[in-house]
Amino acid sequence: MDCLPQVFVTDLWSEHTPWPFNQLPRSYNFLVKHGPLWKLTYYGTAPRLVHQSNFVATSAFVAREVATGIMKYQPDIIISVHPLMQHVPLRILRAKGLLEKIVFTTVVTDLSTCHPTWFHKLVTRCYCPTTEVAKRASKAGLQPSQIKIYGLPVRPSFVKPIRPKDVLRRELGMDEDLPAVLLMGGGEGMGPIEATARALGNSLYDENIGEPIGQVLVICGRNKKLANKLLSIKWKIPVQVKGFVTKMEECMGACDCIITKAGPGTIAEAMIQGLPIILNDYIAGQEVGNVPYVVENGCGKYSKSPKQIADIVAQWFGPKADELKAMSQNCLKLAKSDAVFKIVHDLHELVRQRSLLVPQYSCTT
Repeated sequence: MDCLPQVFVTDLWSEHTPWPFNQLPRSYNFLVKHGPLWKLTYYGTAPRLVHQSNFVATSAFVAREVATGIMKYQPDIIISVHPLMQHVPLRILRAKGLLEKIVFTTVVTDLSTCHPTWFHKLVTRCYCPTTEVAKRASKAGLQPSQIKIYGLPVRPSFVKPIRPKDVLRRELGMDEDLPAVLLMGGGEGMGPIEATARALGNSLYDENIGEPIGQVLVICGRNKKLANKLLSIKWKIPVQVKGFVTKMEECMGACDCIITKAGPGTIAEAMIQGLPIILNDYIAGQEVGNVPYVVENGCGKYSKSPKQIADIVAQWFGPKADELKAMSQNCLKLAKSDAVFKIVHDLHELVRQRSLLVPQYSCTT
């Protein structure tokens, strides 16, 4: 009788390594907030000789606990979604003679530029979101049979048909008829959100006719101070301010374009919704390539200037409406809304094929 599959999500670094290695996830946030430090870390560890020797040294300290963390689940398949979780687990599986029993896969979550530690020759499969990433995987020594280009997986809620714009706008308290721009700064509400919102407040108000030509939906995330500040402003145009939202697909569906930093997940989601993207920042290293990916594919623009960004939106909502429409179509052409389903289907096939070849010791996934 077949067992029902079980899925376990775990952070092996935080939960199954000793100090100070278990602080790695927390140190990432610190490094990213201090750009030069992150840049030094990212590019300094990129050469193969550097990161491979680091992993060998690290394994000596963490292998036993990571092995315990892996084996307590008795997995049939391991799915890595982090660049630092290929080398150590695969060394453990090889040492235990389990490479033939356990399917090991990597889902790369960077769209263009990505750290070399994403790629390891012993993986069963490496799922790449774009052709550019697949080329990097191939250059790192992976064989064509190991590489699949399915797109970046996003939540299934982004794949379902969304309700009409006017309905979504009404539910969000927005004007049903005015074009809308979505302004967001991630879960923490970071970046020049206030300055950009104020610039939009000016550019989207037509002084000649004394009326707004557009509206703004601002997502402040957990930044309550920012939300309260924006709510206290007397706007000349309709502005809706939201905190942390769980239904981002509805916020995107209510708008006509988006202003955000160059995070791969947000870019992929916006493209699925056909939203032209104005990128206002990026993290050094892994997000650098996301800017040309968006701009050169005709899906949006890049600027760090709040005033310039606001002027672009005003043009899109006025004389350059055709450009906005063309960019929306480019987004939809580039989008891969079914990536998550293709990856899961392929994972299922890999496990099924492996189970036919090698007797399994468990029924869990």
